[in-house]
Amino acid sequence: MNIASVNEKKMISLSMFNNKGGVGKTTLTCNLASLLSTKYGKRVLIIDCDPQCNSTQLIMGENYATSLYWENADANGITTVKDILQKIEDGDSDINEKIVPVKSSANRFRVDLIPGHPSLSIIEDRLGAAWHSLKGGDLGGIRQTNWSTALCRLISDRYDFIFFDLGPSLGALNRSILIGCDHFVTPMGTDIFSILGIRNIGEWLGSWTGLYENALQLCEKASPNRIKNYPISVSLSIKHGFLGYTLQQYITKSKQGIRRPTKAYEEIINNVPKEVAKSLGSYWGSSNPFEAAKLGDIPHLYSLIPLAQTVAAPIVSLKSQDGLVGSQFQQRDEYGAILTTLAENFLSNVSNS
Repeated sequence: MNIASVNEKKMISLSMFNNKGGVGKTTLTCNLASLLSTKYGKRVLIIDCDPQCNSTQLIMGENYATSLYWENADANGITTVKDILQKIEDGDSDINEKIVPVKSSANRFRVDLIPGHPSLSIIEDRLGAAWHSLKGGDLGGIRQTNWSTALCRLISDRYDFIFFDLGPSLGALNRSILIGCDHFVTPMGTDIFSILGIRNIGEWLGSWTGLYENALQLCEKASPNRIKNYPISVSLSIKHGFLGYTLQQYITKSKQGIRRPTKAYEEIINNVPKEVAKSLGSYWGSSNPFEAAKLGDIPHLYSLIPLAQTVAAPIVSLKSQDGLVGSQFQQRDEYGAILTTLAENFLSNVSNS
């Protein structure tokens, strides 16, 4: 495949999402986005939509996060997710102000960033009220629920990829983000709760996508031809937007020189493909065979993750100056090879979607 030819014209928006925390979602999001930027020359934006703001902290470092969230310092004109959603909190619908992200030149990940904000948990109440109005066909509720659609259209000419880093909830905020996304990727751990998480996602998507489509029909009957005047998703790409999953943090033991998962994890690992197919197969968004949904395995990275967090750097760019020592150099290089394979699998699924 000609990687350079992927998405030269169309911007791709996607969510990194699982209904289970602690699966390495933010680490994968930031490092994959960074690789797409530095190795494949893609223009990438990360929008931190997790109220815990982990992507913001990882990309910009603890000092930046402390200044922004604790000291309430001026963000120097940088647009945060709170700024984008403030009009919705105030009862408005428009997303048309100038968007000023943290520039890629200001961080080692070399991606643009719209920082998250802890107040997203509060704004979610307003989005929940908008969803309630939407279900009755209310145009205002539909417009507010489509804030991510409006945002992506507003800045679509500036990026090749927009990554939304989502928290693990199945609430109004994540629903409104997915409405505006082309695709989603599901990072998983080797535990039963990750499997339960994808079951929940499958059922949840099936429930609200039908309600959304019914709401558009009600709105069209009540207000013919008005929907087309606004940035509203009239067909949900996310219904056929599943691009794959990753499997990480399994424990291994050596047997005859070969690293293998411990017996406690073998059954879970073996069941993951059929569980993913059962829950998310109907949302598969690529013409590649469904086996391609497995983007890759990510082994436990041990001390590399806290080190990368401390110095606010992608794992593949960690150096001795950052504190990298001993076997960590080999771990870094092995992760780089794994991430490259994962990125190429991801781009192949995107190219064939």
